[in-house]
Amino acid sequence: MTTLSPYDSLSPVTQAAHRAKAAAADLAPLPRADKDDALLAVADALEVRTAEIVAANARDVAKARENGTSESIVDRLTLTPERVRAIAADVRDVAKLPDPVGEVVRGNTLPNGIDLRQVRVPLGVVGIIYEARPNVTVDAAALCLKSGNAVLLRGSASAYESNTALVRVIRDAVGGAGLPADAVQLVPGESRESVRELMRARGLVDVLIPRGGASLIQTVVSESTVPVIETGTGNCHVYVDADADIDMAVEILVNSKAQRVSVCNAAETLLVHQDIAADFLPRALDALAEAGVTVHADPRVLAHAEGTKATVVEAVPEDWETEYLSYDIAAAVVDSLDKAVEHIRRWSSGHTEAIVTTSQQAARRFTRLVDSTTVAVNASTRFTDGGQFGFGAEIGISTQKLQARGPMGLPELTSTKYIVTGDGHVRP
Repeated sequence: MTTLSPYDSLSPVTQAAHRAKAAAADLAPLPRADKDDALLAVADALEVRTAEIVAANARDVAKARENGTSESIVDRLTLTPERVRAIAADVRDVAKLPDPVGEVVRGNTLPNGIDLRQVRVPLGVVGIIYEARPNVTVDAAALCLKSGNAVLLRGSASAYESNTALVRVIRDAVGGAGLPADAVQLVPGESRESVRELMRARGLVDVLIPRGGASLIQTVVSESTVPVIETGTGNCHVYVDADADIDMAVEILVNSKAQRVSVCNAAETLLVHQDIAADFLPRALDALAEAGVTVHADPRVLAHAEGTKATVVEAVPEDWETEYLSYDIAAAVVDSLDKAVEHIRRWSSGHTEAIVTTSQQAARRFTRLVDSTTVAVNASTRFTDGGQFGFGAEIGISTQKLQARGPMGLPELTSTKYIVTGDGHVRP
């Protein structure tokens, strides 16, 4: 006689959430060594089964191109053997990181003799809803495993073949290492209904983290009954101050914009102080042209474009709020640092802003006035990244101010609980 599971009458998404909740309970108390062994097994399996992963990804890439998907999105979707090796290396880096679970955040002995400690604990079941980037599948799984959480992964339909292959490899490795394989699951289904079910699985899923464009993020924030950690779009700015080193400014600008255009920490707007515009802009426009970047310029930038190699179009109001994720950048000349800050406050998504200046006073003022997750001084916006910050592969960059802000590493995937230890204490 076939024994029915208590979940058999439930939808596939709800069944997966129940399995994840059970796996999270088993995973939470495991020591670091067990979790690290599983992560190393995952990294090895990714490399051993690279051909299987790349073949699945090739089917997604071919379908994306058939559907007329932009090359910037195709780039985000594509997995090569080199990228798979880099992803495996990221997993090994996560294994090397300190385990946040059990860390004492604060503690003391109260006047009545009770020992009080606040310690880090896993969140439980983490749901990730994301677009196009299959590397997120591995990053999220690795960080959740290390922090003692089960994860439910809902990637976009455009990466379905890639994500299915990756999760199959991860689950095989995790289960083979003695951990519950259901700690890592791909949410069943490719329809929007499966996303809606995940967003309404309150009580089974502890937190949702959306990664993708503004539309996806706002949908999850608006419609989810599960608590959400909001990751934001990246309308990032580079401001070149009056006292900037021009060579440095050109290099930082081009790196911020063109080192990889399809990521959220790529610069989308250039602001230039009027006092340096005549010297800086002709060189900057030529450098952007060599990198293949089209400049959406205000009239004051256009005035400096004559005689350069730049591809320049006149900016429209929508350019200032656009996350291009392409070889495009908006550019404006501003009267002062304060006017640059005013522009950023109006149009920024709160992700990353950079100032290039030799003036410590200007740098201090800019960092005080700009309220984004990351403010860079004489450095590329591309450094806003969990790996670059030494956090390991990030699970996202939060642009909200509660629970987590900026690149989210292991500590941001934990909550806390209080442990109260007495010696027969009772409250009078």
